[in-house]
Amino acid sequence: MNEAQQAQILNLPRLNVKGRVLHDLELLLVGGFAPVMRFMDEDEYDTVVQTMRLRDGSVFPIPIVLDVPKTFAYGVGEQILLCDSFGNPLAVMDITSRYTPDKEKEALSVYGTIDHMHPGVQYLFDEMQEVYLGGTLTHIALPVRNDFVQFRKTPAELKALFKERGWNEVIGFQTRNPMHRAHFELVKRAHEKIGAPVLVHPVVGMTKPGDIDYVTRVRTYNVVCNTYGKDFTELALLPLAMRMAGPREALWHAIIRRNYGCTHFIVGRDHAGPGKGSDGKDFYGPYEARDMVEKCADEIGMTIITSDELAYSKTRGEYVSIGEITADDEIENISGTEFRRKLHAGEDIPDWFSFPESIAILRAHVKRNVQPGVTFFLTGLSCSGKSTIAQLLLARLQEVHDRNCTFLDGDVIREHLSKGLGFSKEDRDENVKRVGFVAREVTKHGGLTICSLIAPYRNARRAARNMVEEYGFFIEIYVQTSIEECERRDTKGLYQKARQGLIQGFTGISDPYEEPETPELVLRTEEHTPEALVDEIMEFLYIRDILAKR
Repeated sequence: MNEAQQAQILNLPRLNVKGRVLHDLELLLVGGFAPVMRFMDEDEYDTVVQTMRLRDGSVFPIPIVLDVPKTFAYGVGEQILLCDSFGNPLAVMDITSRYTPDKEKEALSVYGTIDHMHPGVQYLFDEMQEVYLGGTLTHIALPVRNDFVQFRKTPAELKALFKERGWNEVIGFQTRNPMHRAHFELVKRAHEKIGAPVLVHPVVGMTKPGDIDYVTRVRTYNVVCNTYGKDFTELALLPLAMRMAGPREALWHAIIRRNYGCTHFIVGRDHAGPGKGSDGKDFYGPYEARDMVEKCADEIGMTIITSDELAYSKTRGEYVSIGEITADDEIENISGTEFRRKLHAGEDIPDWFSFPESIAILRAHVKRNVQPGVTFFLTGLSCSGKSTIAQLLLARLQEVHDRNCTFLDGDVIREHLSKGLGFSKEDRDENVKRVGFVAREVTKHGGLTICSLIAPYRNARRAARNMVEEYGFFIEIYVQTSIEECERRDTKGLYQKARQGLIQGFTGISDPYEEPETPELVLRTEEHTPEALVDEIMEFLYIRDILAKR
């Protein structure tokens, strides 16, 4: 590229990308999504959403799109420069399509649900912008990744490594969790069955909110692979933004591992499943993912290794398949919840469950986060009593705990943090988003945050929860007060002005308030005093071991 061409590129309109789009862009540039090498135009997007196939008939289950706000000024026939969040150029995009997706249709087709408890659905509706752009990409540079450089390999680099070692067959193993003995047993059994080495290929992009951070996880993978699997494993990192789309995601994972040089792929029980929905039921059946990938295996050119669910037999002193268990087997089990409890409590964790080296790393992680931060998110109508309760809660916490506590009150937030925002739905959501960001940063450093604001829309509150829960506790507190009582308490006369039409977009009168569906606490201010309600909050914290009683 000569200086004139470089100057021309640098003068293009810029779009800084982050989150999912940044991870997708990186994998597009290195061929991780092949045969998809560009952000999908409208026709390709529709075909993938509806049929899990590209226009040429190739299987591809997940839409790869670049989302922008509807105010984004550029469209078909124009070029833009895609940069990272620091403005470093990554690729030139020639826009070939600009379209508004049917997000409900996308959610139902890709995820099988519109339940916002599904992290992929929540991200689609709450995080992604209104307009999608499709277009071709001209590679300039990859995003800079300064950590674990020795494990960050492109598809071309891994294929070259496999060829150099004479590995004609390679088994791919996907994970987003720490590697315990049951996981390792699956890897070992696959190796012994096929006689091929295993690429341990964990996701280090976006996973499920609440997952252990990838830095801690990579340390566990490294020690397990080098200590217990050094003769048959290779560790590399995948900068993927997961969708948690169950069956479709499992098929996508297999295609990606094919592109990284694998010939076989392990599919486990409930592969890429996000857990339970609002109805308390799992989003996907335990073997839906396995069945879908097996159905398409020949077409995508991969051999699928289905992993049986394993259990530890104390009688035999080894892991056995669920189908092999007999009446003579004494089965031992530790649930994920019980494991986390033992870890945080410093209790012994048996060797049959995990590796001592992994446990040591996880204990160090827990020690660093020995006092996870807490965000108290009080929501309710204007004059419901949120600020009164919040101020009493602040005083109580300061009395009994020596941790920093930040109070984010709705009126103060509007004056400073969100100055200039109006009261449209978009501005209200942006206000909650900003509060969520501040709360996340305080929570990240072990502090306590009390947020008191109307926050009338569920999706915005859920987005704030997802930000905070990456680092600590999010406690949604619905301050439930009838609108009649709120009007009676209104010393500013706002409700009266709203009913007279003097204030537009007033929550509860001319704008909706979406009541929380599953808050941690519901405080009924017409039945109890503010002091008694704060007692209720404190008791909740002690019972759940969120804060220690003093």
